[in-house]
Amino acid sequence: MASVYLVAAEPSGDLLAAEIVQKLRAISPGLDISGIGGEALAAEGILSPLDISELSVLGFVEGIKIYKRVVALADEAADDIIQTNPDVVALVDSWGYTLRVAQRVRKRAPHIKLVKVVGPQVWATRPGRAKTLAGTVDHLVCIQAFEAPFYEPFGLPVTVMGNPALSRGEIGNREAGRKALDVPAETPLLLVLPGSRRSEIDQVAPRLLDAAKQVKARLPEAEVVVHPAANIRPYFLECFPDTENWVRVSSREANRADVMACADYALACSGTVTSELALQETPFLVGYHTGWITWALARFFLFKPTHITLLNIAADDTEVVPEFVQTKFRADDMAETAVKMLSDRAARAAQIAAQKNALSRMGESKMDSAEIAAKVLLDYT
Repeated sequence: MASVYLVAAEPSGDLLAAEIVQKLRAISPGLDISGIGGEALAAEGILSPLDISELSVLGFVEGIKIYKRVVALADEAADDIIQTNPDVVALVDSWGYTLRVAQRVRKRAPHIKLVKVVGPQVWATRPGRAKTLAGTVDHLVCIQAFEAPFYEPFGLPVTVMGNPALSRGEIGNREAGRKALDVPAETPLLLVLPGSRRSEIDQVAPRLLDAAKQVKARLPEAEVVVHPAANIRPYFLECFPDTENWVRVSSREANRADVMACADYALACSGTVTSELALQETPFLVGYHTGWITWALARFFLFKPTHITLLNIAADDTEVVPEFVQTKFRADDMAETAVKMLSDRAARAAQIAAQKNALSRMGESKMDSAEIAAKVLLDYT
């Protein structure tokens, strides 16, 4: 029986892996599927033999702190893959961890085919990773078409799947979102998206919440809604037990697209959520902070673009979406921007138009990312 094994170590990769599983089953119902992941894969019946939740870390230095555990989990993953002996392994996102898993499997079981789904940001950080990846896996399924030329010198087959956040294509309903949150249609609504990793809840969420509190003080008529990612919700509530005293925290069952679509403006931690907000035509700003050593390494040695948000990079590295990153990550400045935008319908419309233009330049939003990835995997079974 043909078999596929998926490895996904972070929430965004776990979600994409679960979507790939759905497509695999639709195309090839008899396929044997197993893997390592989180809640999304578990919901598809793929129960992980390893607890990889601690791998949701952020940054170079933060990663070093748990390096021994990363190595141990890579060893355990390789052991399970080799024991399972699938035809092909899909290594979804999570560059550092999945690379180590791939290297171990390639060394010990070279007959197992390896497909990397979502490549490292060679266009933004270290192009040398293209050579490393080409020497380790059999195929890359990447997000953007402009990534492919980085791998041509090394002969790695590349398939472009488009941006998974955009290809999901769920357009939220503003009225449904307002009804679910019990917020009147004309009430200004500020949405806070605090991140999906523990490190982001520790380093980014407090300042986003501080900015939101300042907005509430200046615009008492506004409603503030916090929508924690499902995977991090318990930790968020543990860290901020008094949040519900002054804002609404969306329910776990709230439709994510509806919540985004019903907001007038959003304060968002950097990540996949930025493309999702743009798809819902919700204007927003991006806040981000990481350890200083990590930031220095990224800014001065690794990261090439001026901006960190993919929408801004797609717009010729210009600031379509305001960024408040590291030294600029100040609550009062973010609050000032949010108050201005909530008070200016024309400014919000202008940002929405610029976001839509950036989305169109990203090019692959009409692709079904999970289906494209699934078909590549099936080619190796």
